[in-house]
Amino acid sequence: MMKKLILSLVIIVSMFAASWVSAAADLEINTPAISALKASMQARHGQLSPFYSSGAIGLTKDGMIAVKDATAVPLKDRGGLNGLVSAENADRANLYKEIAAANGHPEWQGDIQNTFAGRWIDKAQSGWWYQGAGGWVKK
Repeated sequence: MMKKLILSLVIIVSMFAASWVSAAADLEINTPAISALKASMQARHGQLSPFYSSGAIGLTKDGMIAVKDATAVPLKDRGGLNGLVSAENADRANLYKEIAAANGHPEWQGDIQNTFAGRWIDKAQSGWWYQGAGGWVKK
């Protein structure tokens, strides 16, 4: 009987762990590494913005970006777009890692990434694409 009670408590606690981590993590924490990543992303945003608007790229449900419709970009420009997407995703992955490390909990990286995924989608401009549960959705 006691084992069942303990198991039930463990299950209940694990169900709420992800939301607790998001609430406990300081997502606005700042370090030199985080500032550099944010500056890099900010500088790149102007290049990415037209591709968001045209539907060529979109926000993924895992906090990254992806090429959604390569045909929206002239063939000669696709290599450049792929490079921008790769650079942005590398910065995003490092941002999540750095925020978790700055909070003293590298194991929170996945939860921080999931929280940011929702934030990016919430802040997306009207007309941008994002991945929903059933596929790509236009905001």
